[in-house]
Formats: sequence, C-alpha cells, structure tokens
Amino acid sequence: MSTPILGYVNRPGLLHRLAGTSKLIFVAALVVAAMITFDVRLLGFLAAINLVAWALSRIKLADLKLVLGIITGFMLLNIVLIYVFAPEYGVELFGTRHAIWDGPGRWSLTWEQIFYEAAVALKYFAVLPSVLLFITTTRPPEFASSLNSVGVPYRFAYAVSLSMRYIPDVQRDFNTISKAQQARGMDTSSDAPLRERVRNLVSILMPLLLSSLDRIESVASAMELRGFGREKRRTWYARRQLRLPDWLLIGFSALLLAGTIALWFVNHGRFWNPFIS
Repeated sequence: MSTPILGYVNRPGLLHRLAGTSKLIFVAALVVAAMITFDVRLLGFLAAINLVAWALSRIKLADLKLVLGIITGFMLLNIVLIYVFAPEYGVELFGTRHAIWDGPGRWSLTWEQIFYEAAVALKYFAVLPSVLLFITTTRPPEFASSLNSVGVPYRFAYAVSLSMRYIPDVQRDFNTISKAQQARGMDTSSDAPLRERVRNLVSILMPLLLSSLDRIESVASAMELRGFGREKRRTWYARRQLRLPDWLLIGFSALLLAGTIALWFVNHGRFWNPFIS
C-alpha cells in the first residue's frame, strides 16, 4: 500500500521512543508560544527547534509530501492575500514607514510589511512541523492515551485516535475503488479533460463515502456492545511511563513557555519592533 497521507510512520527513531504525553506537552508549548508572540527572534528559535526535531526523527519529506504541499500553498496564499487586502498593515503595527517601492495608489512595498509577513511565515515553521512529527511518530492508541492524560475526556480522545487510525484504510479503499473504476473505462488521470476527471472522481467518492459509513456503523456497534463510554475513567494499554528524556522534554517545554511570557513583558506586547532606534 502507498504511504498514508497523514498518520503513523513505522520507522522507529529518537522521537518514536518518547512517551506520547511528553511529546503532546511539547507540541502544545510550541503552539501556545507561537500563538502569543510575534517576536521574530523567538519565532526563529521555535522554527530552529522544529528543524532539529525533524532532523532527529527518521521522517522523510516524501512521507508527507501531499500534506506539506497543501500547507505550503496555503501559507503562500495567506501571505499574498495579506498584502492584497492590507499592504500598509505593517506600517500601522510598527508606527514607521521605510518604503522600498512606491507603487500606484495603495500598492506600495515597505520593510515593515515584509517584516510582518515574514513573522507570519515563521509562525507556520514554528508550529506545523512539530504537530506533523507528533502525529507521525505516535501510534493512534498512544495518541488517545496522551490526550486523555492531559485532561481530554477519553471519549473524545478515542474518537481522535479512531480518525487517525482509519486514514490509511480510507486511502486504501480510495485506491481500490479508483482502480476498479479505471478498469471500467473511467479515466481520472491528467490525460482526461478536467470536466471528465471531476465527474469520474465523483463516481469514486460516492462508493468511498458509503463504505466509510458502513465502517463507522460497524465500529460504533462493536463499541456499544462492549460498553464503551459507561465508565467515567478507563485504563490504557498503550500508555507509556514517563522516563528521564520525557521529563527533560517537559521541563524544556515549561521553560519555553516561561521565556515566551517573559519576552512579552520585555517587548511590552507581542511584537518586537526593530524599526525604533
């Protein structure tokens, strides 16, 4: 079967050996730190941490090429639209104006705008790699147990785990149905006209939707017969005990959040303004 679009990658490395709880706390710390700051120095540091974590893992870019492609496209679209709808927003934020190019009307380019949009791009690099690494290095049962260990109700945690677990199954069903429809003469390749391709893809998605609904009904019935959800608490077979590397990672996460909050007071807000001498 082809590589899953998004899910656990069974290629054990350093991050695979860490407990899911410590990895989840680390990812949450990175996300919170990136959300509450626009200091490019901190965002650059967070992005560097993500790059180091990716290098330490054995996850390849090819394992997530589709997801990374979608994220890259969305990031570029976001940056372009910020400039289209607010080309002077950086000037408003930083209170200064250093023009690079004065275009017609409102279409001008300033260093303040470039600096702001660079901070927006850094936010993607500061958050998304760690989230993807957590998903790809944590098995779905441990994913659920780690969510439950940080306070998420186990019903919701198990629902997330099931969703991640069945992504490869849905992808496999899609490939199977697609090959069956192609054997019947329905071309979905780039050789077919766009309208025909879309029509043929719909003929694939409908059986896929029906098979997915059948699977959902079967899983729900099996869980109900086993009394899932009757108790307020449950135990987890996949939960790992925290070891020294896990505690070190949790401690680093706490220091990272404390440093982010301290930087907020140093900068007197979310932004670091390099344009004020």
